[in-house]
Amino acid sequence: MRPEKSEALDAAARLAGADPTAILTWAIARFGRRLAIASSFSIEDCVVIDLAHKLDRTVRVFALDTGRLPDETYMTAERVRAKYDVEIEWQFPERDAVEKLERAKGLYSFRDSLENRHECCGIRKVAPLGRALADLDGWITGLRREQSVTRTDIPEVEWDAEHGGICKVNPLIAWSEAQVRAYAKEMRVPIHPLHDRGYPSIGCAPCTRAVAPGDHPRAGRWWWENPENKECGLHPVR
Repeated sequence: MRPEKSEALDAAARLAGADPTAILTWAIARFGRRLAIASSFSIEDCVVIDLAHKLDRTVRVFALDTGRLPDETYMTAERVRAKYDVEIEWQFPERDAVEKLERAKGLYSFRDSLENRHECCGIRKVAPLGRALADLDGWITGLRREQSVTRTDIPEVEWDAEHGGICKVNPLIAWSEAQVRAYAKEMRVPIHPLHDRGYPSIGCAPCTRAVAPGDHPRAGRWWWENPENKECGLHPVR
C-alpha cells in the first residue's frame, strides 16, 4: 500500500538524526520489494547498497544509463553486481527522444543554456527515473546535505509528490564525506575510480570534471552554471 503524506512526515520526524541502518531498517520493513536503491555508483550509493545488503540481500537496485556515462561508472557497476550478487535494473532513455534532440541541436546543446541542459537531463535521466519509480512505494538515495547548497535542508525521509506520492529515503543525508570514506574503507565497498582522481561528484562524462582540493564537491558538475542551478531534476529543489 502506498504511503500517505502524513506517514512520510511522521517517519521524517521520528528518524531525524537516526543512524543510516535504523533508517534503512524502517524502509525495508515498510516497503519490501516495492522499495529500490537508486544508484549512480558514487561512493555514497555504493555505501548505501552495502548497508542495505547487510539487512536484506534481496533489496533492489536500479541505475540510469544515460548513454554518456564514464566507462569507470560501468566498471564500478560490474564490481557492485559481482560483490553483492545483485541484479542492476538498468533504465535507458527513449531512443526516439535522444535521436530527435541530437539531430536538432547537436551533441552538446546542454552547454548552450540552462533550458537546453534541463532538456537533455529530462530525456536522459528524469524520464527514465519516472519509469523506474512508477511501480515503487519508496526509493533510497545516497544524498548528503553537505554535497550542495540545494540539499542543506533535505530530511532523512521525504514525501515525493513528483513521483505519484511515494517515500524518498536518504539514509546518509547527515553523514560527512569523511564518514562515507571511512565506512567504505572499513567494509571494502567498491569505490568509483574517479573519486580518487579529483571527482567528488560524478555524472555524465561531458558534464563532470575534476575539482581542485578544497573546491566544493559539486564544483565539477555543470561547471559553467551557477551553484543554485546544479541539479538535473532527479532531486527537485523545494
